Amino acid sequence: PHPAIRHSSTSRGLGDVYKRQVKENARLSLQRHQHRSEHWVIAAGSGSVYCDGTWMDAAVGNTFEIPVRAIHRAFGGPGDLLIIEVQQGPILLESDIERLEDDFGRVIN
Repeated sequence: PHPAIRHSSTSRGLGDVYKRQVKENARLSLQRHQHRSEHWVIAAGSGSVYCDGTWMDAAVGNTFEIPVRAIHRAFGGPGDLLIIEVQQGPILLESDIERLEDDFGRVIN
């Protein structure tokens, strides 16, 4: 990952759990997944979340459901943005990430 985005993970049997920190003014890839959904909980900071054409404010305690095949990303605001992400689905691999836009050159055409 790029220094503007940090993450750690653990597997809990029902899905994978990630802690993602998006630095102020940084953003996650615009992406979608064919095999997994994600549940995001904002644990600290602020920012915004994009999901299927809608930008939403993200603040501590907000939750977001990212359905399978939804185009999504997050943007870090003041104080960075800390997301607890629970991934659920039959395939929870990096190969299930389709990056449509990426600030770090990871889009594969």
